[in-house]
Amino acid sequence: MLAETMKKAKPPATTEDNNPKILAIVNGKGGVGKTTTAVNLAAIWGEKQDVLLVDADPQGSATWWVERSEKGMEFDLSQETDTKLLAEMRSIKDYNLIVIDTPPALRSEVLATVMDASDYIVLPTPAAPMDLSALIETVQKAVMPLGVAYRVLLTKVDSRSLKETLEAQNTLLELGIPVCHAFVRNYKAHERAVLEGVSVKEWRGKNAQEASADYRRVADELKRDWSK
Repeated sequence: MLAETMKKAKPPATTEDNNPKILAIVNGKGGVGKTTTAVNLAAIWGEKQDVLLVDADPQGSATWWVERSEKGMEFDLSQETDTKLLAEMRSIKDYNLIVIDTPPALRSEVLATVMDASDYIVLPTPAAPMDLSALIETVQKAVMPLGVAYRVLLTKVDSRSLKETLEAQNTLLELGIPVCHAFVRNYKAHERAVLEGVSVKEWRGKNAQEASADYRRVADELKRDWSK
C-alpha cells in the first residue's frame, strides 16, 4: 500500500530536483491499452532509474499482472485508491519516477486526484473513430483545464492499415492535441506477457521483439518530451 511506502520514504529533500516525476496513464474509456502501457513503460524506465508503479484502478489489473511474476519486475508496485494518499505522492522521495495506472472513469474522484497531482499525462487510445471521439472528450474536459503537459499515444494499431493511424495523428494535431510519433502495434505478445507475469520486453515468443521495440520507442519519446 502507498501508506507503507510513504512511511519508509527518506526524509524530505531540500531541493526540488529530488522530487519524483509523476506520470499518469489516463483514459476515460476502458480497453484501450492503459494498463499494458503503464506496466510496460514502468518496466522499461525501471532499467535505469527507481520507478514506482501505483495501481489506482479499483479493478487492480496491473496488480494482478505484476503479482503473477516469478522473478519480479524492474519497478516496485503499490495498489492504492485512497485519494488523500494519492494527493501526497510527491512526498515519496525513494523514487525518480512514479507511474500511475488510473480507473477508466472520467467522473472518478481517484482519477481527478491523480491527474491534479501529476507532472505529465499519457493518454493511450486506439485510432478507431469512436475511441478517438471519447479520447478527445477526455482531453478537452479533464486534461486541458489542468494545464499539465500531456501526450496521446495510439495503441492497438493494425500494421495492415497504418493509414488510419496517420489520419488519427493528423486529426489530433489539427485539434491542437499533442500526439506521440511512435505508436504501439497490436500483437498477441501483449496478452501472452500478461498471462506469464512479465513485461513485453521480457516475453519470448512470436513478435516479442517488435512489441518490445514499440514500447521502447514510446518510452524514449515521452522522456525526451517531459525533459524539455
